[in-house]
Amino acid sequence: MPLVQFPYGTQHVEYDIPQSRFKAELVSQMHHYRPEHSPQDIVIRALENPIGTPKLSVMAEGKKNVVIICSDHTRPVPSKVIIPPMLAEIRKGSPGAQITLLVSTGCHRLTTDEELEGKFGPEIIKNERIVVHDCDNSEMVNVGKLPSGGTMIINKLAMEADLLCAEGFIEPHFFAGFSGGRKSVFPGVASRKTVTYNHNAEFVAHPCARTGILEGNPVHIDMLYAARIARLDFICNVVINSSKEAIFAVSGDLDRAHIAGAEFLAGKCQVKAVPADIVISTNGGYPLDQNIYQAVKGMTAAEATVRKGGVIIMLASSNDGHGGEMFHKTFKEEKDLDRMLKKFLDTPKEDTIVDQWQSQIFARVLQRAKVIYVSQAPDEMVRDLHMIPAKSLEEAVKMAEELLGNPNATITAIPDGIAVMVVE
Repeated sequence: MPLVQFPYGTQHVEYDIPQSRFKAELVSQMHHYRPEHSPQDIVIRALENPIGTPKLSVMAEGKKNVVIICSDHTRPVPSKVIIPPMLAEIRKGSPGAQITLLVSTGCHRLTTDEELEGKFGPEIIKNERIVVHDCDNSEMVNVGKLPSGGTMIINKLAMEADLLCAEGFIEPHFFAGFSGGRKSVFPGVASRKTVTYNHNAEFVAHPCARTGILEGNPVHIDMLYAARIARLDFICNVVINSSKEAIFAVSGDLDRAHIAGAEFLAGKCQVKAVPADIVISTNGGYPLDQNIYQAVKGMTAAEATVRKGGVIIMLASSNDGHGGEMFHKTFKEEKDLDRMLKKFLDTPKEDTIVDQWQSQIFARVLQRAKVIYVSQAPDEMVRDLHMIPAKSLEEAVKMAEELLGNPNATITAIPDGIAVMVVE
């Protein structure tokens, strides 16, 4: 029987799938990819060979106020590997520059001091200026209109920098196409009003607002425009493996470098759908499986290969609970998914509510399949979100068999639903 390991929190859950029922294990090629160089060398080599810009040290010459936008606690970006060489490059070009690390929380909760130290390490915490973006309370600047007509409001620290840079990582994103690049600015350091407008129901429902698609994607078009207006001059983005180690890196122009990284990733992580009655997926373990809200991403990989009317088993530690008050409230108060989706689509863009986009995609998943959720979240919370709670994978599989009325239901495994792009 195939033994499959599923990341769960900081550990793994193993499960033996009966051979007669096993359809496939959908795994990114990056799971087995072995780069020639260490993560540190990969980043340094990327910084030495930027795409579409001079080296960061050259760009820093004469600059006094430098901001590096950094990822927050919900993203497994190896900042300890990326930020030190970026700081060194900036100080090589401008030894006296004031540098601010601006943590791009988007609309997430604020990153704690403990999480910052875990992310950056004690030396950076001790020696560098770090500011955590707050989409509701940070000082902001209104810089005009987005292509879609939304108001573009960006963190003042980013807008006033005379050199704006960003770290990040590139992964498949379920409605922005790919993470990384322009997303550091928008939604990373944008106001809640700006983010909610961009994440409106019409855009999220657009056929190009899907994993791996940038061209024609209305969400991406707004994001790229905002990053250009904010003058995001330089990025350093990595692609990571299942151990959260950098295996590839790009630097330079926010669009050209990002596209190069996305093309590398797409060439390694696309997998063909193998339909099954039951699909087991995860959010890749910590830190992306800390809440139910984020776990919707891993469910969309399963959605792409589960048979209509089948069962998705989602493993996500969710020690942080639901991850979104409005997300939780929406499903707790509305049990009719069709009515919920109609309400979203009838909502004007400017009235988009917080977490509506995640609710919209989650409702779409729930319309395709029942979801059994293996987590540390309270059972009542899981039920509020229209899912069935389970405390172990074995229990979840038995529940799925009973729901389907088939003890021989077929199973497809997706050990890391974040790391793959499932295509038909």
